Amino acid sequence: MAEDKREYKLRCQLIGHEDDVRGLCIVGESTIATASRDGTVRVWNEKDQRFDLATTLRGHSSFVGCVAWIPPSDEMPAGGLVSGGMDTNVIVWKMDSTEPVSVLRGHDLQVTSVVIGNGGEIFSTSVDSTVRRWKKGGASEVLKGHRAPVQAAVILPEDVLVTAGSTDTTIKYWKGSMFTKSLDAHTDTVRGLALMPNLGFLSASHDCTVKLWSYAGEQLLEMVGHTAIVYSVAGHLSGDVASGSDDGYCKIWRGGVCIQSLEHPGCVWDLQFLPNGDLVTACSDGVARVWTVDSSRYASSEEVAAFEASVSARKLQKKTVGGVKVSELPGLEALQTPGRSDGQSKIVREGDTAVAYSWNMKEYNWDKVGEVVEGPEDALGAKTLNGVTYDYVFDVNIEDGEPTRKLPYNRGDNPYDTADRWLLNENLPMGYRQQIVDFILRNTGQQANSFMQLDDCFYDPYTGGNAYVPRQTSRPASKTASTYNLKHIPKTGITLFDTRTQTDGIFKKLTEFNTGSVALSLEEMERIQGMLQALKSTSHQSVFADADFEILTRKLFTWPVANLFPGNTVFVFFFFFFLYRELKFFNICIDSPDVLLNLVKSAIQSPAPNANVFLSARAMVNCFRHECFQNWLLDSRSEIIDIFSQFSTSPVKNIRSGYAHLLLNYAVRVIGANDENAQLQVLSAAMEVVAFVLKDDDINFLALQTIGSLVHSGLVKSVAKDLDIQSVAGTAKKSKVSRIAEIGADLDYVLK
Repeated sequence: MAEDKREYKLRCQLIGHEDDVRGLCIVGESTIATASRDGTVRVWNEKDQRFDLATTLRGHSSFVGCVAWIPPSDEMPAGGLVSGGMDTNVIVWKMDSTEPVSVLRGHDLQVTSVVIGNGGEIFSTSVDSTVRRWKKGGASEVLKGHRAPVQAAVILPEDVLVTAGSTDTTIKYWKGSMFTKSLDAHTDTVRGLALMPNLGFLSASHDCTVKLWSYAGEQLLEMVGHTAIVYSVAGHLSGDVASGSDDGYCKIWRGGVCIQSLEHPGCVWDLQFLPNGDLVTACSDGVARVWTVDSSRYASSEEVAAFEASVSARKLQKKTVGGVKVSELPGLEALQTPGRSDGQSKIVREGDTAVAYSWNMKEYNWDKVGEVVEGPEDALGAKTLNGVTYDYVFDVNIEDGEPTRKLPYNRGDNPYDTADRWLLNENLPMGYRQQIVDFILRNTGQQANSFMQLDDCFYDPYTGGNAYVPRQTSRPASKTASTYNLKHIPKTGITLFDTRTQTDGIFKKLTEFNTGSVALSLEEMERIQGMLQALKSTSHQSVFADADFEILTRKLFTWPVANLFPGNTVFVFFFFFFLYRELKFFNICIDSPDVLLNLVKSAIQSPAPNANVFLSARAMVNCFRHECFQNWLLDSRSEIIDIFSQFSTSPVKNIRSGYAHLLLNYAVRVIGANDENAQLQVLSAAMEVVAFVLKDDDINFLALQTIGSLVHSGLVKSVAKDLDIQSVAGTAKKSKVSRIAEIGADLDYVLK
């Protein structure tokens, strides 16, 4: 039988998204829908050899990570789409409309995947560790079985649902709403699932592998070749399998063998086969691409050249020589400076390569020596452990009979810090510390004095190669190791707003709006004026009567929403800033907790004046000041966050700032309460803030500080990589704004 020579080549690029294309689906025979971090779903129709943008769907308040096609039905003759995202919503769309048909609410955290059952019902998976089965009308049934975030789902024949878990590394089977069995599928997070037509299903994992399973759950093949997390996998009737990875490659597999690697200018988040065998990939550079084996559909040479240029630019950013990025080397202009001595060497960047030059004193010019290639250390290649890439992953043997343990290390990291973290993670005695450090230094070729002065007489009992057996005792180091100093995280203490205002202006506005059937009496207005006069000084010692509180909460706030601005100002001024000394007012509120929530809801119900929203958010932030509110704030967090999350993308900066400060205060409190579920909820909400396209350094800093503090606490660290936080940290580190770059470095450090 002749060898199959089919190779995929670029057909066209779908350019239009403003951020990562995170998910995609095939609609019918030749239409593509893409979901993006820019908050949109876009529909692309085939035209000639290309795909043109037909529709942009806007309904999610933050990035959209998944989308699925709903086949035509009586309710949707043209078919539809369903999408899910960071905002926790599942949205149903008709193909012939840009308005949502319905918004399905129920998940507490990010929606990670959506699939359509054979009966038309919708299944959604979430970071909240649940699967929801949505029926007609929007009612949902919760499927609980995973112990960690659920990342993917696929429908097998006979309406069998298969779901993939995160840190529990399992694949679970469901029939209807009943859990039937579980597979220990991978050694790390199971990230993607897909049907393999007429054979079984496929799984992709953080352990860098792809596996093929029979419908019953018997492993048939394991495909090994990626060097980083595999996020997605797809199968075609032809037998081809495609997988997408954070290593920047889409790999094509036939018979379990990788026959082609399609390099991309970023992470390959998702991929799907078209019915005709063409392949669609979704990339972190914001572009979806179509690949084909049909030479009649190949892209033009100009488009191929543009694509290859984007790949080269990415390679240049990643390429290193001696631990230094080639992109950061000086250009040829550096050769205009004469050398200082004969034979002095200099490495410069020429295109995407590093070239060495030597100074010729006699000729007084730089002689080209040649291209610099990666040295012995670099030739080792990057290693991967638990889905994370490192420069080195050493095998460590603790003692005979014990399993070998993996020690990861990156060049440039402080070996003492690495040793401390590793010993703590492995629950090993700190007495091994110096021996681990010395082993790292020797096997990476680093100098001890680059980090601290070591005792020259120290004995390092390693056994050759990369296997190391530590001794039971070690001599303590003579100096304290230097470590990375976190600059902005964790956040300690709450943030408060100074809510003092001009009291005369407040009373003037109250008088102006005090009309109609809800108007306050002359006596009540005089009481308010008296309170304002008493509160002009922060040192006031006045004691207010219950009747004063009655005016502010049960009378003044029956005014129309349009008139609430002055009232809300008084409430913020009076209640949340000054009266922390007068606990009887708080006791009234705690006895009737709905008073506060109803007050806020009425103040910001649509269409609410911006001032109402802004002041209400600040009021809730200042609630954290008072000890008597702590339990109420924690118990009501879901409702409070949900109330204000709708304003996370407000064009008014003060409103976004109020919400960001609210989340930061919640982070401080839920960390103190050691509540994992609450931390996950605040983490997801903060990710929604930084995921939005608005480039606001002040708001992003607050959101990053919230995220970093939560990750630093440790309870939600294992979930962080599933929320794409490593990518957020990397983006922040590149910022030209120093404090954003610094907090990005902080976040990157605690994640590692």
